[in-house]
Amino acid sequence: QVQLVESGGGLVHIGGSLRLSCVASGFTLSKYHMNWYRQPPGKEREFVATTTGNYADSVKGRFTISRDNAKNTLYLQMKSLKPDDTAVYYCNLKRNADSYWGQGTQVIVSS
Repeated sequence: QVQLVESGGGLVHIGGSLRLSCVASGFTLSKYHMNWYRQPPGKEREFVATTTGNYADSVKGRFTISRDNAKNTLYLQMKSLKPDDTAVYYCNLKRNADSYWGQGTQVIVSS
């Protein structure tokens, strides 16, 4: 059974950094491309990053996606955070015709 559990969110000042984690179970993370999405308050969910190396223009140069295959864990390192980065961040697996999501972790960037 696929399970994705995000953690690492919190409150940070403008210009600060956070590292989000996504612990995967039920599959071998290294065998699949993984993604990060986010949903700002009152807005639609949007793409952030994928392990193929693509990033949303809004985060390019500030965010880095990576993984630790031994820990079956996906990461999102976020730097130079802005108020517009405030959102619930979700780990995502697309496998065949199915899409899997974690419960999300909240990031709040104070202004």
